[in-house]
Amino acid sequence: MKKLSLLLFLATAIGFAQNADEKQLREVYTQSLTNGKSYEWLDHLSNKIGGRLSGSENAEKAVQYTKAELEALGLDKVWLQPVMVPKWVRGKAEEAFIINGEKKIEVPICALGGSVATKDGGLTADIIEVQGIKELEALGTEKIKGKIVFFNRPMQAELISTFKAYGGCVDQRYAGAFEAAKFGAAGVLVRSMSLRLDDLPHTGSMSYKDLAVKDRIPAAAISTNGAELLSMLLKKNPKTRFNFSQHCQQFDDVQSYNVVGEITGSEFPKEIMIVGGHLDSWDLGDGSHDDGAGVVQSMEVLRLLKESGYRPKRTIRVVLFMNEENGLRGGNKYAEVAKEKGEKHIFALESDAGGFTPRGFSFDCSDENFAMVESWRKLFKPYLIHYFEKGGSGADIGPLKDDQIVLAGLRPDSQRYFDHHHAANDTFDAVNKRELELGAATMTSLVYLFDKYGTVKPKKIKG
Repeated sequence: MKKLSLLLFLATAIGFAQNADEKQLREVYTQSLTNGKSYEWLDHLSNKIGGRLSGSENAEKAVQYTKAELEALGLDKVWLQPVMVPKWVRGKAEEAFIINGEKKIEVPICALGGSVATKDGGLTADIIEVQGIKELEALGTEKIKGKIVFFNRPMQAELISTFKAYGGCVDQRYAGAFEAAKFGAAGVLVRSMSLRLDDLPHTGSMSYKDLAVKDRIPAAAISTNGAELLSMLLKKNPKTRFNFSQHCQQFDDVQSYNVVGEITGSEFPKEIMIVGGHLDSWDLGDGSHDDGAGVVQSMEVLRLLKESGYRPKRTIRVVLFMNEENGLRGGNKYAEVAKEKGEKHIFALESDAGGFTPRGFSFDCSDENFAMVESWRKLFKPYLIHYFEKGGSGADIGPLKDDQIVLAGLRPDSQRYFDHHHAANDTFDAVNKRELELGAATMTSLVYLFDKYGTVKPKKIKG
């Protein structure tokens, strides 16, 4: 009889907890969808400030704006965390032409982030098309020297996960110039990382690694339509040449900041949970999806918790990281300072996959913590959030990884993300207000659950 009474008590307690959680999530979604601030904040970031390349004046404006908005929320503490960041400037707009016999056909290009400029008058050379870095060694110096290497491996359209498709070809953008320079290439041209055929070149970071400055070669992205045209003309006439001019410059590092705000935990203030996105963006558009959306959604998490009347047990921080795009300096600095201070981070969530309809989360955590997460799936089902998988989280929170922390990444629908990623059409008009607000509510709900229930500590191995 006592056993039956205990079971009934436990069932009642669990049912009560579930009802309380359902009510809290309902309040969060209602507030976000009817009284949200994320879209208003993004409007200012995108249309009043614009693209926020690390080290730029706009990046500094974004730091000051978001700090002021977090202070206006009445958080327990808001501060700036200094971090040195690279300063690369694109300069005058790039120009490029396919030279096919006596014909000159203009095509859209943009310099890759971190590239050197072409010499005065631009670079004109023969083109050699490859599908990837591995082909360079087979071709050798004799066939590459003095030419522009054209990396034309597209994203795989048959992959449902567009992030997997991106991951399958981004190495040619990041390391293509370094690898081609080994064989005496004069420059590098890379097909834009997009599944869509259009006239918009997509920039992104690249690295010369330890290559001496004098040996660095200019690297540019060509639009997908431009890549298709160039490839077709090369097949018809292998002697087709290419000319491009770019005027970028790399300056000394400058000081910038991560923007941090927190609500101090009422029961376990030394257990820290963070939610964040990266404040910097590329300079072609205004960085609305990458990653203005993640920034304002993360700010909204703390506002929604306050609006719903929930008092967190643990300390919850919003961290707006600087320099994810071309250095990850902000994420590394935050982790470095946390380690120096001996801070205990138990959970970190990042939004850096666009402001599209949320589908769920991916988690980098122990099996025990993932089992707990899966038990919450039914709470998200009314909001059509069903994707809970083990996998990656976010670049900025990655440096915090240890054997105890739970790392998570918001996973919106990704099918349109790479239409805009790092391109001139990553703009405010491409963001849907309701989708953005759903993402903010979804993030807030997960933060609430982890704050309420904590994380599962790893079992100690006897021996």
